[in-house]
Amino acid sequence: MNVKNVCILGATGSIGLNTLDVIARHSEKFKPYVLTANRNAEEMLALCKQYRPRYAVMAAESAAQDLHQLVQASQLEVEVLGGPGALIDVAALDEVDIVMAAIVGAAGLRPNLAAARAGKKVLLANKESLVMSGELFMKEVRDTQAQLLPIDSEHNAIFQCLPTGYQCGEGIAADIRRILLTASGGPFRNFDAAALKAVTPAQACRHPNWSMGQKISVDSASLMNKGLELIEACWLFDVRPDDIEVHIHPESIIHSMVEYTDGSVLAQMGNPDMRTPIAYGLGWPERLESGVASLNLFELASLNFERPDDQRFPCLELARQAFKAGGTACASLNAANEEAVAAFLKGNIPFTSIPDIIDGVLGGTAVRPVNCVEDVLSADQSARCEANRLISGLTTI
Repeated sequence: MNVKNVCILGATGSIGLNTLDVIARHSEKFKPYVLTANRNAEEMLALCKQYRPRYAVMAAESAAQDLHQLVQASQLEVEVLGGPGALIDVAALDEVDIVMAAIVGAAGLRPNLAAARAGKKVLLANKESLVMSGELFMKEVRDTQAQLLPIDSEHNAIFQCLPTGYQCGEGIAADIRRILLTASGGPFRNFDAAALKAVTPAQACRHPNWSMGQKISVDSASLMNKGLELIEACWLFDVRPDDIEVHIHPESIIHSMVEYTDGSVLAQMGNPDMRTPIAYGLGWPERLESGVASLNLFELASLNFERPDDQRFPCLELARQAFKAGGTACASLNAANEEAVAAFLKGNIPFTSIPDIIDGVLGGTAVRPVNCVEDVLSADQSARCEANRLISGLTTI
């Protein structure tokens, strides 16, 4: 059997570790050929000892030096590389068959583009690549005939509900009426405005259903995660924001739905475990055992749905507006959100200031056309500068 070499961009994060768990269940089919991380050398060393990749890459040069010494001391046959350029290089290696794009935030943009440009099978768990540069990214996918499979549970669910043979970016069929994008609502779904202003970073990071990193957990709590996913869905499935209806679904059992013109609604259901979409992406078009427990419908008391409240959670509407504005607006939205979330996690601004910062950045930065990745990165930096200017003007909690 031909073993597929996998490059995991963001191996020490939640998606990366779950990917390694699935791969370990199918070692006859997949090999972790490249593992990358940001700066945690000790954690990467543990992964190198367990999975013996050909390359281990640290985005931070100092962390790469630390890892190199640790690998040598452990007498591992692993080549250690360092720096952002190394991330780009390994994503496009001839020996790599599959790239799991799981770096959180804007840092994943260049290596993900490199993987698409090299025609890889790209398992996209980094929504920011499409949020920031959707038109550029999808063009690379089409031009090189790269295989793009969404790993976010919602987009993976939509993909599974579309007709057999569908390819991301080609536009959904005329017999599809709308996409129903589900959201858990996060931990503050029932909080009023006053309670939202007082929430802490620790509370925001305690998601009721999913195990995720801090940044994504805060995005889920503010509904910005759903705003970013709405933008991602527009690019993946070539639809408009008006073709997508967001449903708050607290149980996180139905991961998303597709409604057809005859009234049929197809839903993908399962326990809230990221190993399901990861296994689907790795094995597609076949299905693999993922280690996820069977869904027990008898234990489900009910499945509930609510409309999102744009007054208490304005980030979703801000994302809609940014997509409609086009150009660099979505890159600015993403950058402003990353800076605002970082400030909230440090305790420098209240939770309710996150959408205020984003709104201020969108109103205070020019929207320009996107012709190349440098246009995107320039807008990203300008938005971060404006976001930090606004953050510095706020009173520290």
